[in-house]
Amino acid sequence: MSAAAKKRVHPWPVRLCHWLNVLVMAGMVMSGWGIYNASPLFSFTFPQSLTLGGWLGGNLAWHLAVMWLLFVNALIYIVWGVLSGHFRRRFFPFSAGTVIRDTALALRFRLPHQHSDYNAVQKLLYIVVLLLGALLVLSGLAIWKPVQLDVLVALLGGFDIARYVHFFAMSGLMLFVVLHVAMVLLVPKTLPAMVTGGRIRESADE
Repeated sequence: MSAAAKKRVHPWPVRLCHWLNVLVMAGMVMSGWGIYNASPLFSFTFPQSLTLGGWLGGNLAWHLAVMWLLFVNALIYIVWGVLSGHFRRRFFPFSAGTVIRDTALALRFRLPHQHSDYNAVQKLLYIVVLLLGALLVLSGLAIWKPVQLDVLVALLGGFDIARYVHFFAMSGLMLFVVLHVAMVLLVPKTLPAMVTGGRIRESADE
């Protein structure tokens, strides 16, 4: 290959997993809210119109069905991200200093945005999201199979604590989604690239 290879801003595996994840996460969250409503952890419930399944049995059926789609989608993304070097190139390196610097710039609306390179705040957020996703899966498995996975339940502090861990991991992901959508609204030129792959750019081989 030549010293400079043409690459899209967002390769097709990233775009495919991204848009599948939008649908899958909507199904997981809406069915999860229905399950939560059957045994609330706090003094509020979610509107029935925002749940998926109609009743607890339906909520559970949808949640478990969509769970497998989420698992396959996440597995494809993680395996491709590691083997292709995508994670290494896009998510690293960053440091506490660069995160603080870029956060200060963002708060002053002076943080430049480049399609091809994530800033330190973006890198940190994507790493946190991956960790929250792993925590969400582990706590969900503990809730689903507490007897068979009793060791995992114990590591999470017990069944009741696992439910709180699951809820707050989900809430953290939802907060990321809100921030993500807000950033897209603030910088709308980023959206077309996630649909088409963006303009082809020159990138040196590694």
